Amino acid sequence: MNNFFSKYKSIFYSYNVILIFLYIYPGSLLGCFLYNDCKLQPRITPDFIISSNHLYLFFFLSLVGLFTYKNLYKLKNLYLYLFLLATILEILHLIIPRRSFEFRDLFGNLLGILIAFFINHFLFKYENFKK
Repeated sequence: MNNFFSKYKSIFYSYNVILIFLYIYPGSLLGCFLYNDCKLQPRITPDFIISSNHLYLFFFLSLVGLFTYKNLYKLKNLYLYLFLLATILEILHLIIPRRSFEFRDLFGNLLGILIAFFINHFLFKYENFKK
């Protein structure tokens, strides 16, 4: 699986473009297609303190990024990029019509990145411990 992602970085870049487009679109593009209502945001699971949709979205983005970039130097840049992306996109909701900035969304974004980071950290530590 690692070879697949390292050879095809286009998956990571495509995911980023789609994510950015969905984030800056005024209203809910997915709600327009699924419910015929651009004001309604689809929910994967119910929210609890943080936005679960945002957690899943950034967790998956982080995992794809981790499989794409295995080099330690590139991982530092990846995490910086992901944290900046999560923060900037959520702050942009202050100026995008029909979107609103919410701390629970921002915390969902950041928690998704942190969970992927800790999973990667412990897997890397365990992998080195086995040798």
